[in-house]
Amino acid sequence: MSSSPGEGGLDLGGVFLAIQPPRGFGDNPVAVYHSPDLPPADEYLAFYRWLDEDWGAHAVVHVGKHGTLEWLPGKSVGLSSECYPDMALGDLPLIYPFVVNDPGEGTQAKRRAHAVIVDHLLPPMTRADTYDDLARLESLLDEHARAASVDPAKLPAVRAKVWELLVEAEIHRDLGVSESPEGAEFDDLVLHVDGYLCELKDAQIRGGLHVLGRPPEAEAELDLVLALTRLPQGDAPSLRAGLGEDASRAEVDAAEAGNRRQLAALQEAGWSYGGDHPTLRWVCDRLIPNLGRTPDEVGSVMAALDGRHVPAGPSGAPTRGMAHVLPTGRNFYSVDPKAVPSPLAYEVGTGLADALIARHLAEEGRYPETVGLVAWGTAAMRTMGDDVAEALALVGVRPVWAAESGRVTGVEAIPLAELGRPRVDVTLRISGFFRDAFPHVIALLDDAFSLVANLDEALEDNLVRAHGDDPRIFGSKPGAYGSGILALLESRDWRSDEDLAAVYQAWSGYAYGRSGPGLGIRGVPAFDAMARRFAGIEVAVKNQDNREHDIFDSDDYLQDHGGMVATIRSLTGAQPKAWFGDSADPSRPRVRSLAEEAARVVRTRVVNPKWIAAMCRHGYKGAFELAATVDYLYGYDATARVVEDWMYERVTDAYVADPQVHKLFEQSNPWALRSIAERLLEANERGLWNASDGALATLRSALLEAEGWEESR
Repeated sequence: MSSSPGEGGLDLGGVFLAIQPPRGFGDNPVAVYHSPDLPPADEYLAFYRWLDEDWGAHAVVHVGKHGTLEWLPGKSVGLSSECYPDMALGDLPLIYPFVVNDPGEGTQAKRRAHAVIVDHLLPPMTRADTYDDLARLESLLDEHARAASVDPAKLPAVRAKVWELLVEAEIHRDLGVSESPEGAEFDDLVLHVDGYLCELKDAQIRGGLHVLGRPPEAEAELDLVLALTRLPQGDAPSLRAGLGEDASRAEVDAAEAGNRRQLAALQEAGWSYGGDHPTLRWVCDRLIPNLGRTPDEVGSVMAALDGRHVPAGPSGAPTRGMAHVLPTGRNFYSVDPKAVPSPLAYEVGTGLADALIARHLAEEGRYPETVGLVAWGTAAMRTMGDDVAEALALVGVRPVWAAESGRVTGVEAIPLAELGRPRVDVTLRISGFFRDAFPHVIALLDDAFSLVANLDEALEDNLVRAHGDDPRIFGSKPGAYGSGILALLESRDWRSDEDLAAVYQAWSGYAYGRSGPGLGIRGVPAFDAMARRFAGIEVAVKNQDNREHDIFDSDDYLQDHGGMVATIRSLTGAQPKAWFGDSADPSRPRVRSLAEEAARVVRTRVVNPKWIAAMCRHGYKGAFELAATVDYLYGYDATARVVEDWMYERVTDAYVADPQVHKLFEQSNPWALRSIAERLLEANERGLWNASDGALATLRSALLEAEGWEESR
């Protein structure tokens, strides 16, 4: 097929391949401080008009989650000719391949860009395993166990080696230990290290990128089946059902190896099973046939382009016990928003609230007074409202559900005697999509806050009542989306926390609810009230409900959660507690510090050779993923201050100094190497990283080399 360059794209005859134009903040960096509803650049609108009227497109296909069109200013639903998504797209049909685990952002494209969704499979998942220092540490722990049981005289020498490696690998920082303990206390440390190493080794990470219409094969298929059988799937119990929460590394490894052998034998037999184990039967009768329909993804795109029907299907995170969303290739739907939060979500949210309170009690010896919570519409759709439920549980209320429909009809206060603790005050930062999709939930939350504030209780037992009548729900300006932090970081036009906070407040300082003077569901400017509320936040929390994503593979985490932390720090002069709630296993919700989560993600994915090698198999796009990871890691550090020097050093070694990765950049994407080098050098220049001389030399050399590669193309 012949091709020719077009106006900003590649003309393949019947197909014009192009990159979506920039949103426009790069042309006007000052606007990020005061214009969250800035219109798109002229060339943005002109490009879509050119596609329609000059090139003569019959339809548009957006590839990649997600673009900017559906997030342009305008009404949330029922758009008019004055709303920018409609101005750009007009009446062109939009077909949108979209990952099945993201119902919220896909729904946004349906509502604001009349998209037909064709959902696709999540990336192949795999076990992180151990490597380099972690593998050596694993070997040393096994040596310590042998010495303790058969040759105690060797214990002092083995303990010295263990401690030396803990310090060399910076793992002692992860565990909050600064000095080597003695005797029996060292044995306690070994148990702690063993548990942490088990958690890292057993973590789920992405083992590559999904290729539209291509089902996983061989090892990738086996890895995904293992991932999807970790938790119960409907009536099929988990293959790990016998493992307790405190299972040792050896027990977890044995269970994983046994399950892998069992499934590998079934795979070898063509997934034919005549036994009565419900999970193995489910795998062979349901899961494998559904994965085998992955080519429907391409077939459905072609059907949509042909004007034919794309069948509907559910959405959600398959690894969280929701494999019923398969097969893919369907036009997904989400949830009944009036059934949020569901009874199960309230259980999970209560577990998250209990874990948060327990951690604060353990660290501070008292209950938290005010929690800042980031709530996303996508997560609310995926979980049926875990975050909403946590907010309700913290203030000590429970939803009331209609028996016939399961819809939420109101809230009721839990008596203090039953609650057994003070009511914790909550400030919410909701996403723009949450605002659009769940206005009745905003009203429900506001009703809960009003109910609690008016209870006749002592102020020390009711922190909501004690903290006054300021609104507690904040978000973007009506018709606008985001927090502005990413655009500010990309412009590099910032110097201090005050700059970050100014943008975050300008974009997020709109109050939502239905009680109080002048307050309405649609939102009103409330910048002073937001400043007062944020200045009182002790703990800033963001939850994650699955391990198909992590904090360093999307800008949304650093924008909303990182922006909240930076704003609190600017207002108070002190770093708040920044915590991360994990409900990937809904039966075992837990809370980590954001610093702990950052270390966990860096060790399990970011510098893991297994993940890096998987990205190298994807050429240009894989190199882009490496560069994006560095951007997000840097952004979270700029806002929340959670990235330690050793993390930057390891990233430099793994992404820039490694010969194989260097070859990927040279052959496939020199621009990615340039981006990585520039971003890491910026981290050093801004004082976020005290880089070693060797790392700086490596980065400067790589930057020059990347520029040379670009010029030679």
